[in-house]
Amino acid sequence: MECRMGCAACCIAVSISSPVPGMPGGKPAGQPCVQLLPDQQCALFGLPERPKVCGSLRPSREMCGETAADAFAYLEKLERLTAPG
Repeated sequence: MECRMGCAACCIAVSISSPVPGMPGGKPAGQPCVQLLPDQQCALFGLPERPKVCGSLRPSREMCGETAADAFAYLEKLERLTAPG
């Protein structure tokens, strides 16, 4: 499965605990990554600077659903399940 063009759910909904260029403290869930370009593509895609968590997210029917809203809902639920505390 390929990423849905214009979705960017994984670049917004997911928290990143490791440093991201331009976000040295990582990225909280729900905040767009500073590396998200206006066309909703990642400026770090394919580069070694890209956080490992980003590379580990692979598009799938389960994660992406039928719409970007489905993907946001799935990833937000995953964030709640994996959040510390």
